[in-house]
Amino acid sequence: MPTLVRDPQPAEFEALLERRRRLGQDLFDEVWDGVLHMNPAPAGRHGQLESQLTVVILPLAKAAGLVMTGQFNLGESERDYRVPDGGVHRNWSDRVWYPTTALVLEIVSPNDETWNKLEFYAAHGVEELVIVDPAERTVSWMGLEQGEYKHLKRSRLIDLGAAELAEQIDWPG
Repeated sequence: MPTLVRDPQPAEFEALLERRRRLGQDLFDEVWDGVLHMNPAPAGRHGQLESQLTVVILPLAKAAGLVMTGQFNLGESERDYRVPDGGVHRNWSDRVWYPTTALVLEIVSPNDETWNKLEFYAAHGVEELVIVDPAERTVSWMGLEQGEYKHLKRSRLIDLGAAELAEQIDWPG
């Protein structure tokens, strides 16, 4: 259930945030236009899919002169950012905030907000977006065209397409 805690935040809420930080439970939290979205760590099948995607995409990204990473902060500050499950970057450097990237990977979890992130990614110039849905066993590969995402059969960045990627996934039960 969504909950909005208005400022000033109660001391109990501040303590909850500090405990989450201390225990590393805030790694997947995001801030949408100043509103904190507290996200739990994903289930095991999520990590299994993430590993498979890395095995398939990493060599293709390298061959195209791109750098693949796991989760990262897409945005320009702590006031508005998303944490995709992975990315493929043109101009990678070691930093906290990435204003854009070439490709974002999202793995759908139950009740998550993956599909609500498209407008944010488009506004930040993310060229391609791959959404993997383990419940539906689907891969949606989209490219940014005139500010909106359109489905692609093949990536414009790496030598791979949605159907080909879906065939290579050993879908968790």
